[in-house]
Amino acid sequence: MSEPLATSGLPYTSDSSIAAADSLEGAPAAYLTPADWPTLDEARAWCHELATSHYENFHVATFFLPRRVRPHFESLYAFCRVSDDLGDEVADTATALRLLDAWGAMLDQCYDAPQNSRHPVFIALRPTIVACDLPRALFHDLLRAFRQDQVKTHYDTWDEAVEYSRYSANPVGRLVLMLCGYRDEERALLSDKVCTALQLANFWQDAVRDSEIPRRYIPAEYMQRFGVAEGQIEGRVFTPELAAMMRALVERTRQMLREGAALNATVDRELRVTLDLFTKGGEAILDGIAAQDYDVLRGRPIVTRRKKLLLLAGALLGKLRSAPSPGARAA
Repeated sequence: MSEPLATSGLPYTSDSSIAAADSLEGAPAAYLTPADWPTLDEARAWCHELATSHYENFHVATFFLPRRVRPHFESLYAFCRVSDDLGDEVADTATALRLLDAWGAMLDQCYDAPQNSRHPVFIALRPTIVACDLPRALFHDLLRAFRQDQVKTHYDTWDEAVEYSRYSANPVGRLVLMLCGYRDEERALLSDKVCTALQLANFWQDAVRDSEIPRRYIPAEYMQRFGVAEGQIEGRVFTPELAAMMRALVERTRQMLREGAALNATVDRELRVTLDLFTKGGEAILDGIAAQDYDVLRGRPIVTRRKKLLLLAGALLGKLRSAPSPGARAA
């Protein structure tokens, strides 16, 4: 998790009665509900700072979107980021599950009694929900995945990993499409393929890091098929069998990503720039694994700085090409 935020100058309280009233006692300090009720502008500033200060690249991608939709993306990001950290950045499983349940109750309050919402995430998220008609089920799907991480730590089959992604990743893609006005199932299914592939690529990339939690998303059926023993990942024992397994996982994931990338040609040019950045980023992760001869144990495969700059340059060029001409603006 990133360093605690002193976001928007909002004073955070250590008063246990206030924290307990909002059911987030035990959460990372940065995520406690502020003592003073934030305004919408303050709540949006809180979400903006979270989105632009975290180590991930979500905020980079949103730069290429129309300015009018960026606050919606940032409120969505803030919900996802806090949800993830409530599951992964707390002391124990029981506390994590309690916090995720409390966060889900606060989500329901945002839908059913928004005047009572006091956390910056939900104050900022409410106008997004209303303006874009976002279904609460997609948000609850995300929380289901974070709860699952607390109780299920190993995956037996490819289909189990894909099913997990149905809740952990696909809802984000569907919500992003809705933020941009796309609600049809055809595009949503293509988005599901992209999001699932990105989630799986992260699993393969983070095999060692996850083993330290400990979690193992690499399916046991692949380990058995290729003769990879239990404990090899934890012990960082790289073998030709493990390389063959990772190659098979990468190739299957790449095929899914490319099938889903057909989505990009079906949306407006500005959104296409962002979607291209995400899909090419996923390809770059898979390329990074291949470049290490599929040895994900010697170090986390990364997207090089040069590759990132090339991706950003390509996205910026696409952004410039998608901008209307001065004559079009005047019209």
